[in-house]
Amino acid sequence: MCLILLSYRMHPACSLVVAANRDEWFCRPTAPAAFWHDAPQVFGGRDLERGGAALGLTRHGRFAALTNFRDPRMQRPAAPSRGALVLEFLTGTQEPTEYLRQLNDSAALFNGFNLLVSDGEVVAYLSNREGVVRVLEPGIYGLSNGLLDDPWPKVVKGKALLARTLGEPLDVGGLLELLHDREQAPDETLPSTGVGLEWERKLSAMHIVAGEYGTRSATGLIVGQDGVVQLGERTYDATGCPTGTVLETFSLERSR
Repeated sequence: MCLILLSYRMHPACSLVVAANRDEWFCRPTAPAAFWHDAPQVFGGRDLERGGAALGLTRHGRFAALTNFRDPRMQRPAAPSRGALVLEFLTGTQEPTEYLRQLNDSAALFNGFNLLVSDGEVVAYLSNREGVVRVLEPGIYGLSNGLLDDPWPKVVKGKALLARTLGEPLDVGGLLELLHDREQAPDETLPSTGVGLEWERKLSAMHIVAGEYGTRSATGLIVGQDGVVQLGERTYDATGCPTGTVLETFSLERSR
């Protein structure tokens, strides 16, 4: 994931609302969102190269989503898979803060990451470029490839769009449309992350179309106060055209 917009307890009927784009090389093999064969309680897409995931939700309401921290100078090809962190939390039983505090002890082994996790009661965040476990208060948050709520143009714009969407009839389709914004930001507003101006421009759009790299999928997630989950994923080709949409609705199960 390279953009996660999250509303936590800011809608009267929904405890959690998420709109997220996953940006990746189109040659990387990926499975569309579904319940996993090896973990049937988990719903989400799957990285078929290393087995991890960027975002997922379980039937018991455990949620996790990941973005990479963009710093090409610090990339280590042999570092362990960051996507495995999403899988580990979703298939585990630890409370969010307990999991992140334990992870923080070994977080330096991974390339730069941002991780959001929730058990349905608490939402917590950790970046291994910051090293602090944060418990989120009710609010609207944005995360790209910097730290949480860094004012990158796509984060600022996305949070405003999500806030406006919360005031309208809410559905997954509207969240997916919100994410399909291909406008690039003005040069003077771009961050400097070490990839050069041309790529900073390309990567500044909420939905990226940049040849062999770009937005592979968009995810909309609504968790109702009544325990009903609506989740949709729309996949795209390298030209930005939709290639398929998965929609799933289910009710959360009480943990035993």
